[in-house]
Amino acid sequence: MSLDTVVEDIREEARARAEEIREEADAEAEEIIAEAEADADRIREQKLAEVERQIEREREQTLSSAKLEAKQERLGARRDVLEDVRADVEAAIADLDDDRRRELTETLLEATLAEFDDDADVVVATREADLDLLEELLEDRDAEVGDPVDCLGGVVGESDSSRVRVNNTFDSVLEDVWDDELKNLSERLFDQ
Repeated sequence: MSLDTVVEDIREEARARAEEIREEADAEAEEIIAEAEADADRIREQKLAEVERQIEREREQTLSSAKLEAKQERLGARRDVLEDVRADVEAAIADLDDDRRRELTETLLEATLAEFDDDADVVVATREADLDLLEELLEDRDAEVGDPVDCLGGVVGESDSSRVRVNNTFDSVLEDVWDDELKNLSERLFDQ
């Protein structure tokens, strides 16, 4: 064997070894790339799923907020309508014709005086516009007219001796009726 042959054999062996290393490196690189692509696909799928869950959560929150806001607006509108109805009722009470006002005031006065003992010193008050009516209604009764009160009408009776105060104003009657009938009124107005 000549030296050239040995050199050529060594070169051939080195080339073969280099080719083998290159093939191993290429295979390893392909494996690394495949793993990286698989990891990238898995990460992309996870991120997409996470984004979809976040979108769904935000959609649910937005929908829930919109429903709550709509409900609050509906309740506010209903409250406004009920306040308007109440204001209309109060205006109608304030504008009662004289005969009806006299009849209702007399009924409330009798109910008020019935709450006091016969020997009690009773002072009865009403709104300023009804003072003359009250004086007329008290002519044959053992009670006196007191200072006017801020109300729609009716009477307030008080006695220092019995420490009793009876509020039979139209306002207090309206308040009682309003509280008792608010649910029915709401159902009729809003067809619940």
